Amino acid sequence: MTGSGAIALVGSGEYLPEMQALETALIDDAVARGKHRTYVQIPTAAGRESEKRLGYWRELGAEQGRRIGVETHFLPIYDRAAADDPALVQIVHDAGLVYLSGGDPNYLADTLRDSAVGRAIEAHWRSGGALAGCSAGAMVMGALVPRFRLSSGSTATEGLNLVPPLRVIPHFNRLFSFAFSGFAAGEVAVGIEDLTALVRRSGDDAWRVEGRGAVHVLSGPPRAKLHVGEEIRF
Repeated sequence: MTGSGAIALVGSGEYLPEMQALETALIDDAVARGKHRTYVQIPTAAGRESEKRLGYWRELGAEQGRRIGVETHFLPIYDRAAADDPALVQIVHDAGLVYLSGGDPNYLADTLRDSAVGRAIEAHWRSGGALAGCSAGAMVMGALVPRFRLSSGSTATEGLNLVPPLRVIPHFNRLFSFAFSGFAAGEVAVGIEDLTALVRRSGDDAWRVEGRGAVHVLSGPPRAKLHVGEEIRF
């Protein structure tokens, strides 16, 4: 069992209508644990993209908030200075759902790791708030960020270490495991397909597949393909 809030590792589809039911359930879980009915977007992984692209993410999340019927906060955490802004820490702490969206996973991890907002995200989750990461956001949840085989550098980037055994490969129906370097003994590598999430609810120790596709267990436990509604414990 876990005292932390719900957590969702999402292959793709943040803020889309197809994922509305999941995001609503995550907020409901957090509200039941005493958190506010608010939705916080953390767009850091896209922090080096264009203003137009950042505006797209802001509006996409706002539209989802309107569909769900909750207040949304888009936090402009595009660099380390913003990640240490005390004004943003309180917004994170009180939120129902904190959502780390897609982009560059290494930039996301390096910006948030050991920052004030990074610590607030962990405290929020461990005190009952819901946490979701999509694509890059899911990739940073473990101890190490999965590394593309053709990427520069010889070492993997440290993640946020919230679910340390797990290393997530998002968009698995398009990227596949051969695009990534090998995984160490003791690590649990999971491939999550588009519009699919691996979710652990508060007070539970089982992970459940939700959404449209499948989750592939690639290392650690026996290899398996899990479909919507199936559960696994790591």
